[in-house]
Amino acid sequence: MYDSLALKDLFRARALRFGDFTLASGKKSTYYVDKMQVTLHSHGLRMISEGFWEALRDVQFDAVGGMTIGADPLVGGVLTIASQAGCDLKGFLVRKEAKGHGTQKFIEGPLAAGDRVVIVEDVVTTGGSSLLAIDRVQEFGAEVVQVLAIVDRMEGGAANFEARGIPFLSLMTIADFGITPPTGG
Repeated sequence: MYDSLALKDLFRARALRFGDFTLASGKKSTYYVDKMQVTLHSHGLRMISEGFWEALRDVQFDAVGGMTIGADPLVGGVLTIASQAGCDLKGFLVRKEAKGHGTQKFIEGPLAAGDRVVIVEDVVTTGGSSLLAIDRVQEFGAEVVQVLAIVDRMEGGAANFEARGIPFLSLMTIADFGITPPTGG
């Protein structure tokens, strides 16, 4: 059973850092969410996966995936919860660049053209990583029906997904930690 308060407490204790940081988006920040401290923690991954599964209960989808490496534990966690619920669900990972050997694919896993997919993400700032994953999935021929994140930094990601017509949900926002997002986000 998903416990949002316990997950927030775990993020506050293990992942929230203050200082001077440069984010993947290139933006500067006075705080950083070190999400791998929670997504690679047994109880943290279980709580996130249960939260994702609960958030997706009314979404019709065939597969769950996202950009490697941030989405790797999230995909595995959701697949495990789906299996426990008796659901047959596929997972996939999206590479930033095509594999340089073997099949030379951008997408790894049993994804099929026509599948309805959910993109999972750890922390969303502008949504750039998920938008790249969306592009790759659409080029492959699958349909993105939802983006789901653990934490929304509230710095434009939700608006970028909305502009693409893709629903977005997050388990938490940075405001849940008492941090005020910059205006315009």
